[in-house]
Amino acid sequence: MYKIIEKRALAPQIFLMDIEAPRVAKSAKPGQFVIIKMDEKGERIPLTISDYDTKRGTVTIVVQTIGCSTKEMENYEVGDSFLDFVGPLGQASELMSESIEELKNKKIIFIAGGLGTAPVYPQVKWLNEQGVKADVIIGAKAEEYVIMEEEMKSVAGNVYPCTDDGSYGYKGLVTNKLKDLVQNEGKKYDLVIAIGPMIMMKFVCKLTEELGITTIVSMNPIMVDGTGMCGACRLTVDGETKFACVDGPEFDGHKVNFEEAMRRQTMYKTQEVSKNEGIKPGCGLGGTK
Repeated sequence: MYKIIEKRALAPQIFLMDIEAPRVAKSAKPGQFVIIKMDEKGERIPLTISDYDTKRGTVTIVVQTIGCSTKEMENYEVGDSFLDFVGPLGQASELMSESIEELKNKKIIFIAGGLGTAPVYPQVKWLNEQGVKADVIIGAKAEEYVIMEEEMKSVAGNVYPCTDDGSYGYKGLVTNKLKDLVQNEGKKYDLVIAIGPMIMMKFVCKLTEELGITTIVSMNPIMVDGTGMCGACRLTVDGETKFACVDGPEFDGHKVNFEEAMRRQTMYKTQEVSKNEGIKPGCGLGGTK
């Protein structure tokens, strides 16, 4: 069993949990994910690792309550335990395959959309530990949905919060902020890493193609089973079939067929909505902690 050590709300319908999982924490790397099964009747939930602490033996996850299982997970409190906590899974961030000297010579900016801020944080933190300060754009629809800003400021170079409604930081889309930084403020970037909603990553890639900036995206939004067996996260990258959970989740954003990936994601969202509408409280997932 994997005990919840800490739980706190970050924004409406978004919460953070520190899970006691020493072996996972010892092996975890930025960019990887875990699969959680709450109880013997629960479904497998893939979640990107948001942080890890080898000394405490904990792994941090950030969850948004958008589906039946995540709504059930929200009922768990400190001291409760999950049945399974499997990981780390997936490939580590591509940053870790480069030499530190190469990274120090690059100007890197992360674009984090909504919940995507959580998996961005461990990569920015790891870079900071190597002596590399990356910039970060954090996007949200309103001020109350901006998450992990202070944590990000402690490890990043510049942090640029953006809100759709202008209630905090830059008013407008993250793509507009990136364009402003490059075209109006004279910033030069060698690499963009975008993690967030599929539609956001698609338009970030369209912009960076125009700007001539290499771009990496994380395709974790389309993962379901997390092992490559269900085929739900199948996507086309540079004309080849890949699986986000075993080949990724990170890929060259300029080679991803976003239209195909978004159609696949919509199909599973429709099924989840139907499931939620027909299920009573408890979600039919066992419910015992």
